[in-house]
Amino acid sequence: MQHFLTTEHYRREQLQQMLDLAAQLRQTPVRNDLAGRSIALLFLNPSLRTRASFEIGAFQLGAHAVVLEPGKGAWGIEFAPGVVMDGDAEEHIAEVAGVLSRYCDAIALRAFPQFLDWSEDRQDKVIRALAAHASVPVINMETIVHPCQELAMMRTIQDHLGVPDQRKFVLTWTWHPRGLNTAVANSALLMASKFGMDITLLIPEQAYLLDEHYMDTASSQAAASGGSLSVTTDIHEAYRDADWVYAKSWGALSCYGQSQAEAALREPYRHFIVDEEKMALTHQARFSHCLPLRRNIKATDAVMDADYCVALDEAENRLHTQKAMLLQLLAANALPGAAQMNASGAATSDREPSV
Repeated sequence: MQHFLTTEHYRREQLQQMLDLAAQLRQTPVRNDLAGRSIALLFLNPSLRTRASFEIGAFQLGAHAVVLEPGKGAWGIEFAPGVVMDGDAEEHIAEVAGVLSRYCDAIALRAFPQFLDWSEDRQDKVIRALAAHASVPVINMETIVHPCQELAMMRTIQDHLGVPDQRKFVLTWTWHPRGLNTAVANSALLMASKFGMDITLLIPEQAYLLDEHYMDTASSQAAASGGSLSVTTDIHEAYRDADWVYAKSWGALSCYGQSQAEAALREPYRHFIVDEEKMALTHQARFSHCLPLRRNIKATDAVMDADYCVALDEAENRLHTQKAMLLQLLAANALPGAAQMNASGAATSDREPSV
């Protein structure tokens, strides 16, 4: 069964095919490729762009999306195997996945980590439990990675810069009132390194390095693609001659599950905000963010309102790239001249990755 849980095992050519299709869908957004199909959207956490773009995208392709919020409008779900269900959850993922697989052609899940134990959360057990029990494709709408955001980010980069290879991509940590998920930062590293960019990871101190799996994977992908990955705590060095500045807040993994300790650690670093002075050091760089963004915390009003801010372009590209992904995943690509897809969503000459 083909799922879209992470882009890590996709080849650049396969991802580019989605990005190219997304550009075509931007020109012809309303189609009937998925007429009669349905997708279940399971939200364990809040959403604005993800929910709206998936619902509207399904509608524009002729499909129906049903939104379910376990614990609110739907029964709470237990994901652990072999558990005695004497808590709040009414259903196990085995039955939820089984039922939705009978009703729907795909199931998408948004499930943030628990922020208690990173050694547990880094295994991404919740969405993998869904994928293990589902008999239809499963899509990751953000867990410890955010592959849908990756696609939108790279589509936006290519819209503004053209070929991304050897362009300087700065992923900068920014201060936030609380420690956040590392998912978007992990994914930004995965995608930028896959596409040959020269990545500079700007962090206030070593405690804010990302998980070694994503650091190591990005490093090896960069080497294979002709790009590079460097880490610095020097703000001026990072911004100097940058072509793209991508901001994100995340909590220090060394203080994972320890909110007070992490708050004390990050407090001195409010000056990592993206402002006009820092952007002036760049090579006329574009600035983007996955949104939501707290103005004058992560980036100033002046940056957000500048012509070089393309965060809204990236948000729009969530719609186009997710539609492209759905078409390929459900083998419904009928665009003239596009590669034919087999039932797994792969080009007929290649076997698509299983995760």
